[in-house]
Amino acid sequence: MLDTEPDPNRFPVTGLILAGGEGRRMGGVDKGWVTWRDKPLIAWAIERLRPQVAQLLVSANRSLDRYRALGYPVVSDPPEWRFAGPLAGIAAGLAAAPSDWVVTVPCDAPLLPRDLVARFLAAAHAAGAFAAADDADRAGDPLPPVFFAHDGTRPHPVFLLVHRAHLPSLAAFLATHRRRIDAWYGTLPHRAVSFADEPDAFANCNDPESLAQLAATVR
Repeated sequence: MLDTEPDPNRFPVTGLILAGGEGRRMGGVDKGWVTWRDKPLIAWAIERLRPQVAQLLVSANRSLDRYRALGYPVVSDPPEWRFAGPLAGIAAGLAAAPSDWVVTVPCDAPLLPRDLVARFLAAAHAAGAFAAADDADRAGDPLPPVFFAHDGTRPHPVFLLVHRAHLPSLAAFLATHRRRIDAWYGTLPHRAVSFADEPDAFANCNDPESLAQLAATVR
């Protein structure tokens, strides 16, 4: 392995699939079980993310037995933040993750990058984030940046690489009743990771129209 590459054995990553929303734009259905190309969206997310991570968690607040039957641990929003948006799921995932680093993805992006974690780890390595995390463990400061995906045109803040040392700041942010992911990590050190060469990988299916459009355009 090149010296410029992070060692995945030293820096294992937990994958967290966010499937805990109310699905309002999808008519209130549990979005993870909406079918795209004869397979539920949650299955597409697992297929893409599972080979990239050491462990996998699913964030869900409904259909819990159905999600558990997929064979991965399921975490739910804390009662005080139930259905408070993706940040509540991220908080639950950070609290439950067996590793220090967690990659988050939404359940409604069936084409998510197959090299998502590799690129995040490379960016974190280049930024010295692993050393910063070690320093934070010893001294409490500084914390490593939060890394988010950018397709060359716009950010995709649900796609994150985050260290669980940021859980206290996330809990404090949620306590203010704010919910925007980028507003939270905007208060912290953060870095964009470019995926400009594969922008279509972030196409999502958060309403029936986008689901139909993706089905029509992707061959």
